Amino acid sequence: MVEIQIVYEGKLRCSATHIDSGAKLLTDAPKDNMGKGESFSPTDLVATALGTCMLTTMGIVAQRMEIDLKGARVVITKEMVATPSRRISRLATTIHVPAKLAAEQRQQLENAAMACPVKKSLHPDVQAPVVFNWG
Repeated sequence: MVEIQIVYEGKLRCSATHIDSGAKLLTDAPKDNMGKGESFSPTDLVATALGTCMLTTMGIVAQRMEIDLKGARVVITKEMVATPSRRISRLATTIHVPAKLAAEQRQQLENAAMACPVKKSLHPDVQAPVVFNWG
């Protein structure tokens, strides 16, 4: 179990503290929803969680396979819809891995990314296409 404590700071800003580590982060409402957009919005954190989860899960598998994924990166484009209610409609993900790997290794890492817990937790209405770029 992990505890995260969140405090509303006012003016559509929250601060969150990860209790185990003491790490902190701020969120702001986005500019298109009455905020200043001076930090990640809560829905930006969903996109961030997806990308970091996919890379971390790939990293776990790569470590077992003795493959160095250093320099791998993810680009996610988050799209919102307003109707019938404001929500994330699409998280288009592109994963760039600079390592030159055999087809079987690539497949294992792709499978790992697609099985990450955040991806598995997304509502089926959220489109989440993934493209892998290797080498």
